[in-house]
Amino acid sequence: MRILIQLLTAFQAGMKEVYQLETSSEEVLINPTKKEFTGDFTIVLFSFTKKTGEGPETMGEKLGNYLVINFTDVIGYNVIKGFLNLEMSHTFWTKSLSTIKNTSNYGFLKSTGEKYLIEYASPNTNKPLHLGHIRNILLGWSVSRILEANGHQVIRTQVVNDRGIAICKSMLAWLKFGKGETPATLGKKGDHFVGDFYVLFENKFQEEYKVWQESELAKMLLAEKNIQENNIPEFFKDFKNTYFNDYSELGKEAREMLQKWEKGDAETISLWNKMNDWVYEGFGATYDKLKVSFDKNYYESQTYLLGKETVELGLKKGVFEKEADGSVWIDLTDAGMDRKIVLRSDGTSVYITQDIGTAMIRYKDFGVSRMIYTVADEQDYHFKVLFEMLKRLGEPYAGGLYHLNYGMVDLTTGKMKSREGTVVDADDLIQEVISEASAGSAERGELAELTVSQQQDIFDKIGFAALKFFILKVQPRKRMTFNPQESLDMQGQTGPYIQNAFVRIQSIFRKSDGKLSETEGGPNKIEQPEKELLRLLISFPDVVAEAGRQYDPSTIANYCYALAKDFHRFYHEVRILGAETAEEKNFRLQLCACTGDVLERAMDLLGIDMPDRM
Repeated sequence: MRILIQLLTAFQAGMKEVYQLETSSEEVLINPTKKEFTGDFTIVLFSFTKKTGEGPETMGEKLGNYLVINFTDVIGYNVIKGFLNLEMSHTFWTKSLSTIKNTSNYGFLKSTGEKYLIEYASPNTNKPLHLGHIRNILLGWSVSRILEANGHQVIRTQVVNDRGIAICKSMLAWLKFGKGETPATLGKKGDHFVGDFYVLFENKFQEEYKVWQESELAKMLLAEKNIQENNIPEFFKDFKNTYFNDYSELGKEAREMLQKWEKGDAETISLWNKMNDWVYEGFGATYDKLKVSFDKNYYESQTYLLGKETVELGLKKGVFEKEADGSVWIDLTDAGMDRKIVLRSDGTSVYITQDIGTAMIRYKDFGVSRMIYTVADEQDYHFKVLFEMLKRLGEPYAGGLYHLNYGMVDLTTGKMKSREGTVVDADDLIQEVISEASAGSAERGELAELTVSQQQDIFDKIGFAALKFFILKVQPRKRMTFNPQESLDMQGQTGPYIQNAFVRIQSIFRKSDGKLSETEGGPNKIEQPEKELLRLLISFPDVVAEAGRQYDPSTIANYCYALAKDFHRFYHEVRILGAETAEEKNFRLQLCACTGDVLERAMDLLGIDMPDRM
């Protein structure tokens, strides 16, 4: 329920009576008044000056006066430039707290009947999940939860990249150098085990390449291309892919294995299934740690041929055009893009053709109105092209496609490289943050009376809050640097700082009799810290709605921080259990309870659990 809907309605009535203008709810922006100004809520007037033909100060005086006369909850106003600052009545605050306390799932919106599909994670089966995957997964999962809070039905999916030359490199390395070892025999997670062989392949390939560079064939090539001695290192650096495809024995074996896979060779398929199963078990363990899940998995091995039949449909519609060599293209130059191939001359499809087919089958599977792709911003152009293609093909969901792009994640130590084994492994990072949380809590010594199991549960909650919040508080499109130590700062803009506000609330109720009066009255005076806390609680439904419109969890994260910060201030400045009257104590306990409920509900949208102690 949106408490400010009555104020919105009163303002719209004022616009109609004073200026004979109809205004939509989207046009009226109501914010908490900034702390440096007098007032409780502010209505922004700049956007109405053209319609009314009056300056914002004049408008503010007329509309402020109208609200004071016609809306009993507004008892005063002032106008600062284009901002109408409103002072709310005592009754407004007590009614608002009562509404928040008595509204089930306060802040969450009613069912819209709309169905969304969101894709995230989409890992490769030749390596474990890493820090970049963590940002992707946490972003996708949080957006899915926010969309549910906005009343939408959500289907969560991933596309597993389980085929191709990279997968064959891991398979070949295990065959040649694995000595029959398995994840079980080594006591290692399956995705780590397979990822080690991907790195091993690269190491063996580099060794082979280094030896080849000293061969007579390489020297002849350098002479033929007239490469000067000082340019040889750069030449061999650029020549690496050509060497892999045309000269390398390991490259030849990997390509042969890929060809066998594509032809359905039983022995190759058996090895592929075995190694993929090891990886899936490892992925599953990491997903469980992060507490994320999927409703349906799509596999590239099953979707890479999809979309070919769409080419014929596109040709019939005149969307695609066939060249003399048999290749099929689409011309997107009129939309500011280029010509794009969708079918090669040999009849094989390209990656974007597969994406077209996958989108179509998803619509067939679920009949969604919107599809959201959580993919790094380096794929911006790819999705721009894909969405334009689906639009021209006349797909019914084409207007509801969205690329939820995000910036890369760096560490304070720099960038990551998968093939060189310098990737920051997701499991290692999770463990590092939890270990840091354990060490910090041990220093404070506040959990000594709990069992080891209870302590570990709290350490896990603190560690995951640190990791998830630090990543999700950054607007998705921004590149970011993750700092494990900074993420745990109890005084900074962190998950543990917010958890501490929730823990304080639990502590208050443990020290009280735990009972709240059901009376709807309140104290004679409501203090400023109480009003500031209530203003944020009142705005929670609008924050949830805005986060859903923008597909942006940082909106929720920043709200949680602001609410926790205002609660800490309230805690220090206002006597709660020691309040002077029973009415004050009850009102403040209700305010604490509502703040705790909203903090817990909002942090849950980020995938973060709240501990009772820390």
